[in-house]
Amino acid sequence: MEAHIMANTNMPHTGHNKHLCYLNNLGFQISSPKEYKALVKNARFLCKICGRVAVSEKNLCKPVAL
Repeated sequence: MEAHIMANTNMPHTGHNKHLCYLNNLGFQISSPKEYKALVKNARFLCKICGRVAVSEKNLCKPVAL
């Protein structure tokens, strides 16, 4: 899964282009529902900032284990 980033997009921190909050803003859950479901199904982590859940902590800004 690759998130397409515009040339002048500033990320708030390293790896943010793989975080669910960023992907959601791009409409990834609509354009690629199968891939999005793979990131969240059987989630093991919760983001302390936005409340989203993910299988991998690399897909959240401030992950905590569920």
